[in-house]
Amino acid sequence: MSHLPSESTSTDLVPVRHAPHRGGIPIANMRRVYRCEEVERRLTKLPPKEHESLRSTYERMLEKGAERFQVKPSGLPAMDHLYEELPNFHEALDDIRRQLALCQDSRDALEITPMLLLGPPGVGKTHFAREVAQLLGTGMGFVSMSSLTAGWVLSGASSQWKGARPGKVFETLVDGQYANPVMVVDEIDKARGEHAYDPLGALYSLLEHDTAESFIDEFAEVAVDASQVIWVATANDERAIPEPILNRVNVYEVQMPDRDAARIIALRLYAGIRGHHHWGQRFAPEPAESVLEQMAGLAPREMRRAWMTAFGNARLDGRDAIELKDLPDPHGKRSPIGFMQ
Repeated sequence: MSHLPSESTSTDLVPVRHAPHRGGIPIANMRRVYRCEEVERRLTKLPPKEHESLRSTYERMLEKGAERFQVKPSGLPAMDHLYEELPNFHEALDDIRRQLALCQDSRDALEITPMLLLGPPGVGKTHFAREVAQLLGTGMGFVSMSSLTAGWVLSGASSQWKGARPGKVFETLVDGQYANPVMVVDEIDKARGEHAYDPLGALYSLLEHDTAESFIDEFAEVAVDASQVIWVATANDERAIPEPILNRVNVYEVQMPDRDAARIIALRLYAGIRGHHHWGQRFAPEPAESVLEQMAGLAPREMRRAWMTAFGNARLDGRDAIELKDLPDPHGKRSPIGFMQ
């Protein structure tokens, strides 16, 4: 099977006005991510009244067409808010900023080396990936490896198997709008093999640009161009990750934020929640110093839940300001709410 084209099928740059983006309107060309003629050929070879799921997949591919937006920011986007919100991710943000600078004011596509974010649970790794997707103005796919026992979840399972379906990479490219989505492989160190299946086997080719150009999903058996996918993997323990994966990614060791950085994160979350909800306007623009100090002791992942609990407890008690007693118990015990004595 011939390789998919490495160049876009169209050289005209167009605004993608529907894509969320904090640094201006992204620009894009259209990139073909599979060959419709190959899909048609396989569809015509299917036996009548058999392989209905596969037939439906081919028909959907033809209906949607093969071209997807390949987006990048129209210029070097403002990233100050990310440096403030994610103070423990500065090294990774610096690398992204360098790649954005290289492709701005040029016809080159955005290229970001696959990233592995290595750090303790709750440090904000998945949140970082979501923010990157929003910054770049592209979509995002998500695979949690902690619940997987077979490689076909990434690469698809043969249509000969009962209940088989395409893999996540195929689905994200075919059903999405983008040729270069951010693909998050969460907790890659928790992947577990079963019998002959290697849950990370598909990544060996997906993380290499040349082989990813013609990635074949085992369900559809049609090559898709996954070479533009932006990979972000997360892990707690580097020792559980195979060496071939580590050799294909940039590894960033992410530490828990220090006390000052944690206070900044907690304060921004408070302001974000307050500003996002109509009921938030009832509360003070900033929390009390004692409340903020206690919040700074939590992991970033826990802060949002803690703020929501505290807002709710304060309202139940008829107050418009959060007090220490509104915060959830750090040891997981139920916190008393305001009307309890």
